Amino acid sequence: MENFDEYLRQGEPNKVSKATAWKTAIGLQQVDGLKPSEYLIETAKQNIEGNISIDEVKQRIENYYKQHSPKTNEDRTEEADKVSARIAELLSEQTFTFSPAAYLSIHRRLFLNIYEFAGKIREYNITKKEWVLDGETVLYGSADSLQETLEYDFEQEKKFRYRGLSEKEIIKHIANFISNLWQIHVFGEGNTRTTAVFLIQYLRKLGFKNVNNELFANHSLYFRNALVRANYEDLSKGIYRTEKYLTAFLSNLLLKENHLLKNRDLHILADTAPPLFETANEAVFLLMKQNNKITADAISKQLKISLSTVRRKIKELKTNQEIERVGNNKTGHWRVKEA
Repeated sequence: MENFDEYLRQGEPNKVSKATAWKTAIGLQQVDGLKPSEYLIETAKQNIEGNISIDEVKQRIENYYKQHSPKTNEDRTEEADKVSARIAELLSEQTFTFSPAAYLSIHRRLFLNIYEFAGKIREYNITKKEWVLDGETVLYGSADSLQETLEYDFEQEKKFRYRGLSEKEIIKHIANFISNLWQIHVFGEGNTRTTAVFLIQYLRKLGFKNVNNELFANHSLYFRNALVRANYEDLSKGIYRTEKYLTAFLSNLLLKENHLLKNRDLHILADTAPPLFETANEAVFLLMKQNNKITADAISKQLKISLSTVRRKIKELKTNQEIERVGNNKTGHWRVKEA
């Protein structure tokens, strides 16, 4: 991704615009674990420099793969290259229509001649094992009602009025709308990339002209996992649907906030583990009582919480005079107050 940073630093408006589109387009391939080729990177640079048009980029990619067939069926570099070029083209256009037809059109344009069902609503039910769900799947829309569900969501959004809402309320609503749209999973494949492109275009329509699309370039997998967490729950295990991760992403995207976007934080094990953040002081205290020479690093590993959290809890215990450090950090020990 650093291949395009030089153009962003130069600050030439036309080059910055193209470089941002390309960086976003390539970054979005990560949601399906894809990586474009070096040939695509170099061809994109020529487009940014103004030496070739986006149509010429697409033609060169077509010609390249007529001569360089994938070595295995698992090699999806051709898909990554072609879809990247098509996303870059879409993001450079200044047209948009808010409708189910436009949403289907985005998918068709991105995946034409890649998927035989490009732009078509799926006719079968699907499941997808998710790492962030520890192998479980989101319950996606039923194949027998996808068209109706899609039209309903668009109609409800058309009726919605943003007037009078705070920035936080606007973001919360957008998160809810885009989460519901993605959950339908209208297509057999390519739903997240299609939804991301649609969202960027819709945000522009809403007036967010300077959207920080680098978030999609650098954190597209987080975006997908946030959509997953917004649409999964297992009440028997204490796991609830939550849009807080998607809201954090959108807050960074639109308000230039600085929420830490780490994929590991979205894993459901963080929800199903014991409520350590409520009882961490007690847990740390007990470990120190059992072993007065235990280190902060050892506590972190044993409790499966971050080292920074352990250090914060130790500081709180010291402030409450429940523990005291005797000697230096290397050879000393903890004096634990007896109950």
